[in-house]
Amino acid sequence: MRAARMHGYDQPLRFDEVPVPDPGRDEVLLKVSATGMCRSDYQLVDGYFRSGLPVDLPFIPGHEVAGTIAAVGSDVPAAAGISEGDPVVVNPNWGDGTCRQCRRGNQQLCSNGRLVGFGPNGGFAEYMVAPYRHVLSVAGQPDSDPRYLAPLTDAGITPYRGMKKLRDAGLLGAGRTVVVNGIGGLGGYAVQYARLLGAGATVIGFARSDAKLAVATEHGAHHTLNVRDATVEQVRGALEDMTGRPAVDAVLDCAGSEESLGLAAAILDTGGALCQVGLMGDRLELPSFPFVSGEKSYFGSFWGNLDDLQEVLTLASQGQIRHQVVPVAFEDVNDALEALGRGDVVGRAVVVFD
Repeated sequence: MRAARMHGYDQPLRFDEVPVPDPGRDEVLLKVSATGMCRSDYQLVDGYFRSGLPVDLPFIPGHEVAGTIAAVGSDVPAAAGISEGDPVVVNPNWGDGTCRQCRRGNQQLCSNGRLVGFGPNGGFAEYMVAPYRHVLSVAGQPDSDPRYLAPLTDAGITPYRGMKKLRDAGLLGAGRTVVVNGIGGLGGYAVQYARLLGAGATVIGFARSDAKLAVATEHGAHHTLNVRDATVEQVRGALEDMTGRPAVDAVLDCAGSEESLGLAAAILDTGGALCQVGLMGDRLELPSFPFVSGEKSYFGSFWGNLDDLQEVLTLASQGQIRHQVVPVAFEDVNDALEALGRGDVVGRAVVVFD
């Protein structure tokens, strides 16, 4: 099979011919149909995760995977409800199943777990293996196009989990304002979740290009603001013009840069909260006295669990989620990774096989 593999950090992926992997007794072999491309894939290759998530080279990245079952291991029970030819998506967070977080359903937080595409070989290849427990059949989805299903396993669930945290903290609702900061692969979905879960909250999209702001508007943002080179005072003034207030109740930050997080902290109202799902910088600095005296909150939110994925797949099956997909030919993977690193992709890049 063809596979795009890392042979070293900060090097282009190489297109290699390698054997099709054999599934273990409790695994399935997938013929990959589509694999979403995330900025974290660029960061993996660039070395951002070198210390936190080291990989054994050569390695196949790609963590947003949709495909069809090509073979089933001998110990996969019939009760699993999957068989050859079934369309599936891969739940990318493979916990050990025994720790406290796994028992709570949060396998993405398992300290002994594995993240496909960051440890186990991923979907930048024509075939991959996965434990049967971590594939979900999508045979019943009204729209089973793998180009749209693959991104839901990360870009779809990551902002969904973050928005649920803001909702559950009581920060959404009529008369409230929520900002989605960073309209990229995650932010386009985040705007939709702000509308779906917001119970009437005013939704504002922040981005650094007008093309990305157009996506926010298309996906339901009430207002948008280009924050490139804008000062905090200018942003607060624009917010007051839009909503009558220079501050907001909640920010879902999908960028994760020091600049975006600093801006988010500066526009939070008393009792507000910042939820970070994006990872770009290495540090987070928040002003101590304003956060303590204003009883403001910070939430870290990492990926999503199986419940989050099933909920998002259900919303998609009901036609409540729109997609902004940029198809990528397999041989153009390196060009697409570079574009992701520059922030040039509007929507979600997805490698489409066949």
